[in-house]
Amino acid sequence: MIALDSLPPKQRTVVVLRYFDALSYKEIAQAVGVPVGTVKSRLNHAIRKLRVSLGVDEKDELQMG
Repeated sequence: MIALDSLPPKQRTVVVLRYFDALSYKEIAQAVGVPVGTVKSRLNHAIRKLRVSLGVDEKDELQMG
């Protein structure tokens, strides 16, 4: 959870709501009071930061799939 804790609060919130609470983009947008596009943007930025923090290379991930 250290990697998750390193995210800015707004990014951490959408990650938790999406991946731990399994909310849809629309549900997250309503819960935090922002447009769906903002939710997607925050998730994208958060996932990029988490990949860097955890040392996961996007190319490696694609090869594994």
